[in-house]
Amino acid sequence: MTSTTTESKYRTLSFWLDSLVESGADDLVPRVALSGDAHADVVIIGAGLTGLWTAYYLNQRTPSLKIVVLEKHIAGFGASGRNGGWCSALFPSSTAALERRHGREAALAMRRAMIETVDEVRRVATLESIDCDFKRGGTVAFARDRVQWLAAQAEVAEAESYGVDRLELWDAERSPLGLGASYDPACARLQPAKLVRGLAALLERRGVIIYERSEVLSFGARRVQTAAGSVNGTSVIVATEGYGAPGAATDRAILPLYSLMIATEPLPEALWQEIGIEHGQTFTDHRHLLIYGQRTADNRFAFGGRGARYHWGSSIRSDYDRDPRVFEHLRRSLVGLFPQTANTAITHSWGGPLGVPRDWHAAVNYDPNTGIGRAGGYVGDGLSTTNLAGRTLADLVTGTNSELTRLPWVGHQSPRWEPEPWRFIGSNLGLAAMTVADTEEGITGRSSLAARLMAPLVGH
Repeated sequence: MTSTTTESKYRTLSFWLDSLVESGADDLVPRVALSGDAHADVVIIGAGLTGLWTAYYLNQRTPSLKIVVLEKHIAGFGASGRNGGWCSALFPSSTAALERRHGREAALAMRRAMIETVDEVRRVATLESIDCDFKRGGTVAFARDRVQWLAAQAEVAEAESYGVDRLELWDAERSPLGLGASYDPACARLQPAKLVRGLAALLERRGVIIYERSEVLSFGARRVQTAAGSVNGTSVIVATEGYGAPGAATDRAILPLYSLMIATEPLPEALWQEIGIEHGQTFTDHRHLLIYGQRTADNRFAFGGRGARYHWGSSIRSDYDRDPRVFEHLRRSLVGLFPQTANTAITHSWGGPLGVPRDWHAAVNYDPNTGIGRAGGYVGDGLSTTNLAGRTLADLVTGTNSELTRLPWVGHQSPRWEPEPWRFIGSNLGLAAMTVADTEEGITGRSSLAARLMAPLVGH
């Protein structure tokens, strides 16, 4: 495969990766593949942010550890190089859901850890000179009608009742659009491909071995098998998130749910002032079928959302990354929020699967008897949660008893997803229910019954 062919193959995965090639910052040419058998202290499957953050903190703690990372494609190929660029304190299970399952103090500890993680990512990026366009501006969640305004008020009131998250309620005068907004200061905008690729380059300079184009065929206690050879290690960390869903070893443990995105051409400063989104701010609204966006460092909209269906058997294919129907839905949604973008060109469109556990509860696990560890189930909230996972796995692998290893997501076991056809039917009915909920609220002006029925199933 020539450099030009490789560049074309990987740069089209997302605007983020394409911009690296366009700027000359990274040619995306794969690193050397594994050839023959090898040994390591820690073997990590997957060169996304979970795997690389784990390698980073292990290397920081014990530089003498031999760490090998195995990646099927290139570092940042998956969700780590395609996501919305929100470094947020969001966790897929709500505080209330965490409290019901683990108790109040454990839920609050989880919330504090997530908020602190936003600053930890900034700290490391600054310390290690990883220029990832990190700018903390918070998240604005617009309330565009009466039902959404009530939802914003309820969200802020719930946060106040727990006393950890510092949400604010903005009225119409302060909000760029709608009746008002809820505002969460614990979020930063960043360029995710710059972060994951920068982290991979840093680790390689520090002696961590990253084999790319090295697909893992199977793994077990202290051993990972690829087509080109095996790697034996004291610990094996599985960090594949949604892309691990079709594997035999992870069957029905995780569901790959597709999320798609678009990016616009750069907009002039005068238009941004009219729109009212500042650098560093991310945004959404209080609809049920999730949307998310940011103002990029080069003044584009990067905007995404749900709407793509689940595919039978948890299958993952590259053509699922692009769905013209969903892209058009995203374009209309962006224009609906900001009519000023009606004639703005869409320059990029892309997507990919994220990992959803059956109870929408992310988890970190490590079994010292087998040496197998794993983290994931972020449901799209992984850009910062991966950092917390990496720090936690580093503690677990080294046998360190810490505040992180006592967090309630450590050791959590989600139930398995139902076999087909129930998984296919249920997942796509859930997607339809969120669409119905938004339509229902638009017609009735009241909180959706469909959304209330679905809430326990989506981590609320």
